[in-house]
Amino acid sequence: MTSTQERYDLVILGSGSTAFAAALHAAELGKSAVMTEFRTVGGTCANRGCLPSKNLIEAARLVYDAAHPRYPGLSPVQMPITWADLVAQKDEIIQDYRAHKYESLLDDPDHIQIVPGQARLVSDHDVEVRSAGGVSRLVGEQILIATGSAPDIPDIPGLSDVPYLTSDLLSSADDPWGTELREQPRSLLILGGGYIALELGQMFARFGTEVTLITRGKSILSDYEPEIAGALTEILQEEGLRIITGAQARGVKRSEESISLSVRRHGSQLTFTAEKLLVASGRRPNTLAIGLERAGVELDQAGAVRVNRALRTNISHIWAAGDVIGRETGSQMATPVGARDGKIAAHNALSGESLREVDHLVIPRAIFTDPQVAVVGMTDEEANAAGIVCECNTIPLSVVPRAGAIRDTRGVIKMVLERESRRVIGVSMLGINAGEVIHEAAMALRFGATTADFIDLIHVYPTMAEALKLVAISFTKDVNRLSCCAS
Repeated sequence: MTSTQERYDLVILGSGSTAFAAALHAAELGKSAVMTEFRTVGGTCANRGCLPSKNLIEAARLVYDAAHPRYPGLSPVQMPITWADLVAQKDEIIQDYRAHKYESLLDDPDHIQIVPGQARLVSDHDVEVRSAGGVSRLVGEQILIATGSAPDIPDIPGLSDVPYLTSDLLSSADDPWGTELREQPRSLLILGGGYIALELGQMFARFGTEVTLITRGKSILSDYEPEIAGALTEILQEEGLRIITGAQARGVKRSEESISLSVRRHGSQLTFTAEKLLVASGRRPNTLAIGLERAGVELDQAGAVRVNRALRTNISHIWAAGDVIGRETGSQMATPVGARDGKIAAHNALSGESLREVDHLVIPRAIFTDPQVAVVGMTDEEANAAGIVCECNTIPLSVVPRAGAIRDTRGVIKMVLERESRRVIGVSMLGINAGEVIHEAAMALRFGATTADFIDLIHVYPTMAEALKLVAISFTKDVNRLSCCAS
């Protein structure tokens, strides 16, 4: 086994969106950077998360819409599904995206490199990378921890003894871990009630899998506005998903052709059985087995790397950004957050300029169910907990002209205000194109907009973005008694 040692201005643990943003900025500053990767270049989002899931979710929507046309005069069509071909086209998209958005950026080895293998800190400046080809020692003047997150697997009796799926089931075909789901399951148990469980649950159900979703929370999306969670629950149940809330997992067993999950619910013991089990109970920061203790890097109670607002750890030349910092500085596990923060971390580490601080106050996010969920800012409950005297209102999307025109009035929109100033501090929406609409709300929150600003802004008619104007109007008027475009 060979051993080599190289020195760099910046050594980055990871090669996902956070790592690449940092490496590219290091190159812009004329510095040398090296990334490490023990799975596939591009990290979770490109290979196992955002890209493959949204690709297949859209395919499932086409299948569902063909079988359930919203317009009288359109006859339903049952699309035949060839799972192997769906997986193959998904892999092709991933490989093309990875080649163009990640691998093609490695054309300047004097500034950016990737070393494959399992990386761990052996001191506060030294990173050891082990692979089949040998051991590499990377010495960094500065270190950035950008190892992302991994599925959080609960401690359930019997779970370690049965085969189960995680969100990695959508991994690219060249993933050495071999976690791809190569055949569509006839039935599927999903443990969890968050965004991954809901997106994949609806997707599989629309492809024809019998789906049972089991969550310990009182509802799905327990951290979201209850109006959003309630309305989405009804929509998913109407599509045939079985949703079991308030269920505490007690054990897992495997038979010849199925997996059984026993739960405790309302004082009773229940057992659910399906061909496959998907564990989607959240994600955790990837901080295990990377040698943080050797470098003296501190973690918070959730196992995330502790950082200040400049993304510096307790070790002055070690930085961290992306999913690996969890909720530190108000951050959220999301690809665009990591990409922005990766650049900030690299700038602070290498530029020699005054330290820049992250701003995690306004982070829009979306769940790609159909219809979509999109939120930004505070919920009603969060505002009250923060001591803000607030006011909120919720309207159905049936009052939005665009929704009526395209015969898709599913969903609601809720707005939270700081009462005295009328400043909007939170928006949550369940509805078609919500993931696009939320960006107007995010920009408004960023610049301290009030309800008057939403009302006075001329919106294109008819668009779903008018929902923002209408919910702003609803604080003072009955939006059911307005003519088109009136305010």
